[in-house]
Amino acid sequence: MALPELFIKQINELLPENEAKDLISALGESEPSVSVRVNAEKCNHTKLHSTSVPWCNLGFHLEERPQFTFDPMLHSGCYYVQDASSMFLAHAIDKLVDKSAPVKYLDLCAAPGGKTTTAIGALPKGSLVVANEIMSGRAQILRENIIKWGSPYCVVTNNDSAAYSRLTEFFDIIAADVPCSGEGMMRKDEEAVTQWTPVLVKECAERQREIVDNAWQALRPGGILIYSTCTFNRPENEDIIEYLVNELEAESLDLQVPEEWNIYPSINSATHGYHFFPHRTRGEGLFLAAVRKPATSTGNAHKLLNKKKNSKKGKALPIPAELKKWISADCSFQIVSNGDSFNAIPAEFTDEIGFLQESLKVIYCGCDIANSKGKDLIPAHALAISTCINKDLFPCYEADYATAIAYLRGETITIDAPRGYVMIAYNGHTLGFVKNLGNRANNLYPKEWRIKSTHIPSTPPQVIIK
Repeated sequence: MALPELFIKQINELLPENEAKDLISALGESEPSVSVRVNAEKCNHTKLHSTSVPWCNLGFHLEERPQFTFDPMLHSGCYYVQDASSMFLAHAIDKLVDKSAPVKYLDLCAAPGGKTTTAIGALPKGSLVVANEIMSGRAQILRENIIKWGSPYCVVTNNDSAAYSRLTEFFDIIAADVPCSGEGMMRKDEEAVTQWTPVLVKECAERQREIVDNAWQALRPGGILIYSTCTFNRPENEDIIEYLVNELEAESLDLQVPEEWNIYPSINSATHGYHFFPHRTRGEGLFLAAVRKPATSTGNAHKLLNKKKNSKKGKALPIPAELKKWISADCSFQIVSNGDSFNAIPAEFTDEIGFLQESLKVIYCGCDIANSKGKDLIPAHALAISTCINKDLFPCYEADYATAIAYLRGETITIDAPRGYVMIAYNGHTLGFVKNLGNRANNLYPKEWRIKSTHIPSTPPQVIIK
């Protein structure tokens, strides 16, 4: 599609002539790149036909786009399909965050989960990651991707950013990949072209100001706000950062970017900011900047936590002793009950998670362990693909490609394995549970996650090999 004339005019006013010409040409003519980021907690990252993403050691460019839907390794959470530009968050965290101790991290506009899972891999081990999405449908997609990634140190919420403004000084780091006019997505998303107007840019900038104001309240003194968009213009990028610096006394932070990465600096601004242009870097359009909040405290954060500790708790159901064996001995978790289900939450964050559950709409936290049905304990799907599972407790059946796809479609399969609950794996990576009855196995893969297509590729996609 032809780019809007007013958008072209905006780019010509924003950038030097040759830069503007090359960017407009790239948006209108070049093909989007394809890249993935590996889950280091689940597999090593040997790749086929790939080159590394310079700013993310777990990111890789692919030469062509495989049929990701039909790769069981994707469904097991071994990797995430993500634009390379968005992986720059990993570099920002690496440069800004002290790795000596866990932190409390919020991804305020998190769906579908790419930047959240990037953060999980980049933050200090044992950090608590809260991923929020305001739209309920998108929040469910976020929940799915967080569960597949397998980290039990996550909380998924479904709230407006205003709800977080009441969590005064709670988080050490907040990432806000805010809703924007989408200029950086124009070469891969037709809607980004058709919806663009100067009015949309203005409306987005106003909403972004509201979001960063809310985030600022939830950020502790001395904490870091990482702001990003997938657009190019100043009102949604440099103007927001200048507002934080000039009005809220934030410190603009230098991310020490090597010149050979070809990332474009802030435009007509003394603040630090980083533009990804598709004619310069292999990826889509992105802007990212980071600021630090002044190191002064109101003391409200401690009052909020004390309120949580003194609050009344509902009566918990007895925790079956055997559930403790379902968790790896290397993990420290508290098992809690919620109706007829049980889940594990990190022991060191029980107060914080309880406070979040009282303050927000939490749709997932920790790791679902089991559901109770009469006298039977049914292992939860999330447990099968979590990094906290005790894999020695459940028998595992290694499926061939056809059987793995049949399982991911929700079909009944036949396996040669002991009776009872069995993990189904492909290439050594768990896909989920079945209940093996001998002559058949009841498929426990979540209905809403099933592959809908009846097509099977003649050759299995090979993004990651062992």
